[in-house]
Amino acid sequence: MGTTRISKQTPQRRRLPSRAFSLLLLLLLHVAPSSAANILYLNTALTSPLSNEQQTGFVDRLLGEALQRLGYQLRVNHLPAERALINANAGIDDGDLLRIDGLDRLYPNLVQVPEKIIDMEFVAFTRRPDIRLRGWHSLPAHTVAIINGWKILERNIPPATELTKVENSEQLFNLLLKNRVDLVLYSRWPGLGQLQNRHIRSIRLLRPPLERRAMFTYLHRRHHALVPRLASALARLKADGTYQRLFRQILSPLTEN
Repeated sequence: MGTTRISKQTPQRRRLPSRAFSLLLLLLLHVAPSSAANILYLNTALTSPLSNEQQTGFVDRLLGEALQRLGYQLRVNHLPAERALINANAGIDDGDLLRIDGLDRLYPNLVQVPEKIIDMEFVAFTRRPDIRLRGWHSLPAHTVAIINGWKILERNIPPATELTKVENSEQLFNLLLKNRVDLVLYSRWPGLGQLQNRHIRSIRLLRPPLERRAMFTYLHRRHHALVPRLASALARLKADGTYQRLFRQILSPLTEN
């Protein structure tokens, strides 16, 4: 009886169709970790010396250092104050650089980082030598301007005050320079920075401040797990002297006119 020989063939590798391979590659690229995932975009309407386009302001440097220690990079978006809050709350960006405490009651998608960044003094600037303020209740006797979206100012200015709102600090101080208003309300450090950068000598800061408030960073709630870590990192910057060094370098040199 003859035998039938069964040839043993080496199995061939099945080649993935080029279209399927391309789809698989795109999927892998989509789910792979990206360095962009470690960038936080925080909004602000602040100006120098607290924040600027070069990110060399006091708050830029402080938050940048704290986030770097946690493996994140900071990118600051400079937007009008109201738009900055709306975008942060909507999740378009990752949060807001610096705001008063308790703002999460108005913007529920924002989570306050509990470690204080700085105490902010809200003050008045004027060209008139005869004006003296004795608190918020003194404002209705004068024409006043503020930047739209500054919630603490909007809440505290008496309704009887003749009020003008503008979009940025340059417009704000231009109103004073053109004698369109008696007072502009702003925060101390950015106001002094504006006067110094523009070499303005005819505007002075009024004392005492209308109010002093602790200021905090806010993150969108999708970053809630980062909030306690960032608070701890900021506390460490204060403990190791970094906070004080940045304050001396950036804020202390400013002198009041």
